[in-house]
Amino acid sequence: MGRGKVELKRIENKINRQVTFAKRRNGLLKKAYELSLLCDAEVALIIFSASGKLYEFCSTSSIAKTLERYQRCRYEAIDMNQPSNDGQSSYQEYLKLKARVENLQKSQRHFLGEDLGQLGTNELEQLERQLDASMKQIRSTKNKYLLDQLYDLQQKENTLLEVNKSLKRKLEEHSAAIHSSWQSGEHSIPYICQHAQLDQQFFEPLTRNNTLQIGYNSEAPDINIAASAQDANGILPGWMHSH
Repeated sequence: MGRGKVELKRIENKINRQVTFAKRRNGLLKKAYELSLLCDAEVALIIFSASGKLYEFCSTSSIAKTLERYQRCRYEAIDMNQPSNDGQSSYQEYLKLKARVENLQKSQRHFLGEDLGQLGTNELEQLERQLDASMKQIRSTKNKYLLDQLYDLQQKENTLLEVNKSLKRKLEEHSAAIHSSWQSGEHSIPYICQHAQLDQQFFEPLTRNNTLQIGYNSEAPDINIAASAQDANGILPGWMHSH
């Protein structure tokens, strides 16, 4: 019985994925070695695992020389297909920007806690340090913002206190002025009271009339009665003078 067709898609189970990678990697390295030996071909193979570990094979003494040869051939082919230097510069710039965008997107996923299974211990520790530094910066910015708000509130509080003191001082000055005006007005009060008492004494014979009563029998001498009647003659009504 032959093996069934293997579906080519990402293996979700981490352990199975690592086992499959190890088997396929060894098989690929073996095939590269056989190809270079049987066909006398210059073969260079570079493999990066999901955790970033490097695996390589080179049929020559140095893989760097093979890469230099590749670059020369690659640039010559590009020059033949694209004779314009401006077009070549633009294309190279495009490739650089594309690679940069991919790296930034990858870093962003790592910061969000995604695709961490592809990172090794060193990469995870570096990511942890970056996150700690970012958290410190965020806390520092937050604390600075809160301190600025607190300073503004303190300034407003001081302004309100100054306004309150100014209003209190004006109120005290106004109260002192009123009190002073009351004190200056008290000097005229005795004169007014004295004048009222004099008026009351002047009109006292009209209100009391203690000696002029009908049938009044006084033991005083007649001369005193006549004198009193004569004194009161100026204020008695005319009908009483006939008697």
